[in-house]
Amino acid sequence: MDMGSIIYSLGRVFLLFFLLVWETEGRDQAKYFDVGKYGAVDDGKTDNSQAFLDAWKEACQWKGTARVVVPGGTFKLYPVIFSGPCNGPIAFLIKGTLSATTNPSTFSAHSWINFRYIDQLTVTGGGTLDGQGASAWHLNNCKTNPQCQALPISMSFDFITNARVEYIRSYDSKNAHFKIFGCHNMGFRKIKISAPADSPNTDGIKIGSSYRIRIARSTIATGDDCVAMVHGSRKIHISKVVCGPGHGISIGSLGGNDKEDDVVGVTVKNCTFLGTDNGVRIKTWASPYTSKASNFTFQDIFMDDVLNPITIDQEYCPNPPCNQQTSSNVQISDVTYKNIWGSSSSEVAVSFRCSKTCPCKNVLLDSIKMSHSNPRGRLRSFCKYAKGSSYGSQSPPSCL
Repeated sequence: MDMGSIIYSLGRVFLLFFLLVWETEGRDQAKYFDVGKYGAVDDGKTDNSQAFLDAWKEACQWKGTARVVVPGGTFKLYPVIFSGPCNGPIAFLIKGTLSATTNPSTFSAHSWINFRYIDQLTVTGGGTLDGQGASAWHLNNCKTNPQCQALPISMSFDFITNARVEYIRSYDSKNAHFKIFGCHNMGFRKIKISAPADSPNTDGIKIGSSYRIRIARSTIATGDDCVAMVHGSRKIHISKVVCGPGHGISIGSLGGNDKEDDVVGVTVKNCTFLGTDNGVRIKTWASPYTSKASNFTFQDIFMDDVLNPITIDQEYCPNPPCNQQTSSNVQISDVTYKNIWGSSSSEVAVSFRCSKTCPCKNVLLDSIKMSHSNPRGRLRSFCKYAKGSSYGSQSPPSCL
């Protein structure tokens, strides 16, 4: 082969290599889909649902990294479903404020903003979800209007994998702020949640039937559980969360129906509770339905003026009357409370009210240092059908 042929062949090789690199970089380069270009108006009045859905549709079809952008301003949004699967990683960047509708005809929707069937999703941007909850909270007190039964959750994630949600604020949700169902490998970070202490059913983050969920460095102030882990939650890790006001961080309620209610592997570490009704709580219904709740660690936790700091309640009955003649059939086991300190506003700082049918097993108290919020108050612990042990200093004295 002469020199000219060699140079020609090498030139073709380099050209093919350049085209391959160019094509790969083109696929990896993010493309932006600004909702404003699809007709969204930031006047706080116009219904922008269709514009958002149009932007999402094109972004989801993009064969590469896509980013749906919500710019600064206030965008009114009726209930929407952003569904996949998508052709590549996709981000939903909220820079402005999304404002929910106060139209009662929309209150029957399960969710306000719903992401479904997506892999590699990111929701971020520093923006705000304004759930307009005050327009609907009073409906929770009625019993005949079907709109009372299920107000919209502000943002739901159903069957999402490999995702992260960060730098988002959520105010005044009508129901829960965030719900996670059927998800795998999701991280929540730098989330700020706020609703009045008397707002009904406004859980901060509610998790069910999901695996490997992480919540970190977030502030949650609400009218119900800061974090609630219900049936099917596995390998949940919560750290550096400030909770209050609210009902604490709760596992359950469990055993209220015939679903697969097992909850396994929950860690709550380095968290702070400020004036909450409960601190760390496990709650199950007194019912015949069987399930398991095991492998829980609550460690390095500070509580300030918390009503019920450490609680296992297997006689949970939020809406009496309940059939307390039936024992809970949820087996609670392998629960560790380690290095928990602060103040209790009630006399009973540690309460283990377990089931006669399925006594709590292997409950461990290690270095509990609580005092009464009232300098003259005294503390005690309460145990019923609880089996375990205690180590280190114990205040109040352990009943195990």
